Amino acid sequence: MAEDLHIPHGVSKEEVYKALYPQLQALTDGEPDLIANMANITSALKEAFGFFWVGFYRVVDDKLVLGPFQGPPACTRIMYGKGVCGTAWKEGRTLIVPDVDKFPGHIACSSLSRSEIVIPVKKGDSVTAVLDVDSDRPDHFDEIDAFYLEKICSLFG
Repeated sequence: MAEDLHIPHGVSKEEVYKALYPQLQALTDGEPDLIANMANITSALKEAFGFFWVGFYRVVDDKLVLGPFQGPPACTRIMYGKGVCGTAWKEGRTLIVPDVDKFPGHIACSSLSRSEIVIPVKKGDSVTAVLDVDSDRPDHFDEIDAFYLEKICSLFG
């Protein structure tokens, strides 16, 4: 597949996700390198939606370690159960945070982040990474984002 993306404009975000998903599927299909696939997915999501920050944290031993991302510099390591990412890892479920300032124990890698969604990447029952997406607008994410970002993360399963 060519590395060019077709991103429709003037349509709903659901339509953008629907157009993007098969392209990500084709881009990652047959590529065994996890880091390469994470890098392309973060780039595609940033291009398609203009998110403030989008990236992966990989589970390494007892911490989440920063992986491929797009956006300003980020926290390098996050402990299990800490912040939104560590909590999503611990609970093994997607977390939507409309206002990061109201999330107990939020880790502020950037003071410009206002809302966040974190999706666990699973292999079987184990969480192997999390996809973290931040917005500089409050209440940016909803169930449409959760559905499609979970579907994108399933490409790693």
